[in-house]
Amino acid sequence: MTTAPAPLHLVTGEEELLIERAVRAALDAAKAVDSTADLTRVRVSDLTPPALAELVSPSLFAEGRVIVLESAQDISQELSDAVLAYLKAPADGVVLVVVHSGGGRSKAAKALPGALKKAGAEITECPKLTKPADREAFVRNEVRRAGGKIDGAGLMALLDSVGSDLRELSSAATQLVADTGGVVDEQAVRRYHTGRADVTGFAVAEKAVAGDRAAALESLRWAEQLGVPHVLVADALADAVRTIARVSAAGRGNPNQMAGELGMPPWKIRKAQGQSRGWGQDGLATAMRVVARLNAEVKGAAADANYALERAVLEVISAKGDR
Repeated sequence: MTTAPAPLHLVTGEEELLIERAVRAALDAAKAVDSTADLTRVRVSDLTPPALAELVSPSLFAEGRVIVLESAQDISQELSDAVLAYLKAPADGVVLVVVHSGGGRSKAAKALPGALKKAGAEITECPKLTKPADREAFVRNEVRRAGGKIDGAGLMALLDSVGSDLRELSSAATQLVADTGGVVDEQAVRRYHTGRADVTGFAVAEKAVAGDRAAALESLRWAEQLGVPHVLVADALADAVRTIARVSAAGRGNPNQMAGELGMPPWKIRKAQGQSRGWGQDGLATAMRVVARLNAEVKGAAADANYALERAVLEVISAKGDR
């Protein structure tokens, strides 16, 4: 006998991939009971109490529904009151999923997670994986989920090749397990990424911070043709510039000893130390401003994201050597 899905879920944090998985898990649980269950997603800023009441009202045909309230850190007092009132008498067949960053400016937004926990919500935490050890554990788990094993050298090679984006790491880990039959080592990672490097955002970034204009633009155009999301290229460029800036500011030293202080794995520090040659403080300051502007541009501020990326890459290349 299939267990009825939990009627209330609280998903907290800001890691988008993990949030998507939490929402998918809630939908899968609902579909296990009712294969016709559907999913409705709505931002709380676009919702009114009457609209919420309509969404969660009992269906004439008793179809299962999963209602996802997104960006609940922006909830108003009025809507928060409506959500909590509904929870006193929830409708059968309705699963309510509240996605909350964990922050919030208003009193209602800050109080909502606690109220949902008190109401018995099933809680899924999706924090940003900012620590190297967390990303390493994530990759190991992704490989395990796909039915494979990865050794330490393979893990470091994969992080070095792909970077920190969880979606890219998950995709690469799953593909590697499929390609290798389950045993992922450094050789397998290097083989998998041969011929692919020029289409990742991290390759574009690597060429740009190295000052290689022709290779950076070639990689960028390949990435654009193959549909690599603009935001991933922008994030990779920002990560490369910020890493060089942090490692440069820390001075020369043993990467193994610096790892704890900087919160980075030794291999990343070692790589940044090599990349930092030729970069001055003025140039890094300029490049930091460029990647900050690019972040806004690829998220909607620019009319043409391709142009914004190309301009930013050229400006980062130009900044190298500025003292």
